[in-house]
Amino acid sequence: MRLKEALSVMSMASPYAVSTERGEDKTDLHRRIKKELYVEMPIEVDVKRQLSSMAFGSKKIFFLCGSSGDGKSELLTKFKKQFDARIKFHLDATHSFEPNKNAIQTLDKVFADFDEGIYPLVVGINTGMLGNYAEEGENEDFKQAIKAYLYEDVKIAGNITFISFEDYPKFYIDESGYTAEFAQKFLQRLTSGNNLIRQLVDKDIQENTDKESRRIQANFALLSIPEVQKNIIELLFKARLMRDQFLTARALLDFTFSLIAGPNYLFDNLFSGGDNELANKLVDFDPAHIRTKNIDLFVIEKDLGLTDQEFNEYRVALRQIGIETLSSALSYLRLFYVLKGVEFSNNYHAKFAQNFSESLIEQYARIYQLHRDFDNTTEQRRLLKPFYNELLRSAIRKYNNRNAPQLGKSQYLIKELNGYQLVADLEVKADHKNIINHRPKSSASFTACLNVEGESLTIPVSLNLLELIKRIEDGYRPNKHDKNTVVLLDELVEDISKVANKVNSLKIVKGNTSIGIKKVDEDEFEVSGI
Repeated sequence: MRLKEALSVMSMASPYAVSTERGEDKTDLHRRIKKELYVEMPIEVDVKRQLSSMAFGSKKIFFLCGSSGDGKSELLTKFKKQFDARIKFHLDATHSFEPNKNAIQTLDKVFADFDEGIYPLVVGINTGMLGNYAEEGENEDFKQAIKAYLYEDVKIAGNITFISFEDYPKFYIDESGYTAEFAQKFLQRLTSGNNLIRQLVDKDIQENTDKESRRIQANFALLSIPEVQKNIIELLFKARLMRDQFLTARALLDFTFSLIAGPNYLFDNLFSGGDNELANKLVDFDPAHIRTKNIDLFVIEKDLGLTDQEFNEYRVALRQIGIETLSSALSYLRLFYVLKGVEFSNNYHAKFAQNFSESLIEQYARIYQLHRDFDNTTEQRRLLKPFYNELLRSAIRKYNNRNAPQLGKSQYLIKELNGYQLVADLEVKADHKNIINHRPKSSASFTACLNVEGESLTIPVSLNLLELIKRIEDGYRPNKHDKNTVVLLDELVEDISKVANKVNSLKIVKGNTSIGIKKVDEDEFEVSGI
C-alpha cells in the first residue's frame, strides 16, 4: 500500500473517519493504522467511570454531549462493545435511522422505551440537538433536565447525567504558556516511534521516487520535527482565540492529512485553505502577508533572481530532505515560519525569527493566567499593573478621546456639540476585588475589571481585543474592519459616560477656553474659568 493511501485513514472523506458498528476485519491495514493513532484523553476515563457505575436495572441515563466531529461516536462505539450486555446505546441522536421519523421523534421513542424498560441508557448527542429537543420534544422530564443542563449547567439531575466534550478543552493555558495535549499527543503518535506508519514511510522512501511521493515523504519528515509541530499547534491556538475555531478530533485528523498529502509542500498546504475548516481559518495568518523591511527585501531579491552563497547552501540542504527549489519567495517565507526554533543547515531561516514572533499570544496567556489564578495578593496586583495602567486604561482613554487628543490623562470626553466638549475628570483603575468574581470559563477570553469613580465595570478581553488595544495605544484609530471587536470598547465607553454623568465636577472646553462646573448643593452650581 502506498503511503498516501495508508494516511488517507485520517481524511474526512475516508470511510474510516467515523467509527460505526460495521463488522471489522482485524487484518485490515487502515483499521490497524487507526488503532495505532488513537489517543486516550481525560474524557475517556470519566466516560468509562460513568458507564461502569450503570448496572443493569439501575434506570440511569447518560448523555455524552459535544460538537460534530469531536469523537462522541468514536468513544461510544468503543465502549459499546464492552458494556452492550447491560446498557442500551443510542449512538447518534442527530439521525432518525427511520425514513418516516425525524431525529426528535426518534428520541421521543428512545425515551419512551427507556421509561418502560429496566435498563440504563446512553445517548450520544450534539449540544444543538439537545436544545432542539428541549423545545420540541414530548418527554417533559427529559426536557426539564436538558434545560437545567443547558441554561444552569446542572450536570446531574436525579438519574440523568451529562458529560460534554466542551468541558475538556483542547487548549489549556498553564504556567508554561499553553498546552494542546490532544494535538501534541496525536502528532507525536503519528510521527515518532517504530509504528506502522513509520514502517510504511521507510518502505515508501525505498520504493517510490516520483515527484509526488518525494513531496509527501518530505512533508512527513517536516511534520516529524517537534518544533514544527509546536509552530503548527501555535497557529491552531491562534485560530481558536482569534477566529473562535474549535478543534475537534475529526477536523484535526483531516487537517493533518491535508498537510502531508496535499498538492504542495507542507508549509504551503498549511495556508492554502480548502475544504478543511481548520485550514480555512489559518489563511488569515499566512506569514507571507507580513510586511517588514527584512521580509520585503528578501521578496524583492528573490523575485529578481538575486541569491547569495548562504542561501544557495541552504537550498542544497533542503534538496537533501526532499524539498526542491521553490518557485516563490512567499513559499520560502512559509517554510521559514514552520522552521522557527529548528536547527537546520546554516539556519538561514533564523534571520526571520523576529518577524514571525507570536509575542501577542504569549502576552495574552500571561494576562489570562493572572486573571484565572488571581487571589488579590500584593505580588499579583503588581504583575497585573502593566496591563491595567499602561495598556488597557491608556487605550480606553485614547479611544474615548480620539476626537479630543489634547485632553489630559485623567480627562474623558463625554459629549461634543457645536465645537464645545463636555469633559469629566475620572479615576479609572483596576478593580482587584472584582477580578476574583470573574474567573475565565474558557481560554477564549478573560474579564478585565475596572473601577470608575467607585463603580465596577467589566469588559471581556479576547486575543482580538488585546491586539486592538495594543494598536490603539500605539496610535492606531479603529475603522470599519474592526467593527466586530471595537463594539466591546464602544459598550465600555458608553458605561464610562454613564458614570461620568453622575460626577459633581465637569468641564466645558473649546480651544484654549476651559469652564469648570461644580455641583455644590442640590440646586447650586459653582462656575469657574469664565
